[in-house]
Amino acid sequence: MKRFLSMILVLSMLVMCFALTACNNTTTEEETKTPAEDAVKPEENKTSEEEKPEEETPVEPVAKEKLVMATNAYFQPYEYYDGDKIVGIDAEIAAAIAEYLGMELEISDMNFDSIITAVKTGTVNFGMAGMTVTEERLQEINFSISYASGVQSIIVKEDSAITTPDDLYVEGASQKVGVQLGTTGDIYASDDFGADRVVQYENGNNAVLALLSGDVDCVIIDNEPAKALVAANEGLKILDTSYAEEDYAICVAKENTELLDKINEAILALTANGKIAEIVAKYIK
Repeated sequence: MKRFLSMILVLSMLVMCFALTACNNTTTEEETKTPAEDAVKPEENKTSEEEKPEEETPVEPVAKEKLVMATNAYFQPYEYYDGDKIVGIDAEIAAAIAEYLGMELEISDMNFDSIITAVKTGTVNFGMAGMTVTEERLQEINFSISYASGVQSIIVKEDSAITTPDDLYVEGASQKVGVQLGTTGDIYASDDFGADRVVQYENGNNAVLALLSGDVDCVIIDNEPAKALVAANEGLKILDTSYAEEDYAICVAKENTELLDKINEAILALTANGKIAEIVAKYIK
């Protein structure tokens, strides 16, 4: 009997020990969670696509409308090359006009006698090349108000028998006169002396070279280019008396009255604020 009770007691103790061990090995769901599971889920810590600030797209500058000018860049100081760039009085005044109109200037260099055709056909917007208003030209194109004045001068060799313009008009005079094709010097000389005595050249440089070589006896050209040509070539001089006086203007196609009005407005404004006078003074001392 005692042995039986002892066995029961031992079995009871074993059951209790087993129960205690089981309790110690049992953990709650909370205790078995890993630190990663306790952390906030990545999705809960991210800003949604809708909430992300949009990146600013760089604003492209608006391209300005081009204003294309035709010129003949062999007419210093009004237009000439400085390296690859065309500079001069007309080039700077044209740039100031374009800026006033909120446009971008582009200069197209061509033969002087091609300028009016380019303007008429719309290849360019306007022509500006020390150009004088004449009745003949007004039949084909319109002109702006004047922005500068000029003088037609006569270049001769230092030992020339031509001392005044009157020497070209005396009875029996036969001197050959060099001019730049299509200029007012060409127009005036052709009217005054006839086609037989006038020799036309593509530009003033070529006309002066012809004078130096003896192919012509004098050259008629605007005074400011004349001064530059004489300074660059020894043995030449300008006669004291001018051949003609004139005003320079910008030529525009007859049907383009809107542009003509805008150019006139710009010239008036740039004259009033002294900009044109400042540009001219920069080149003509």
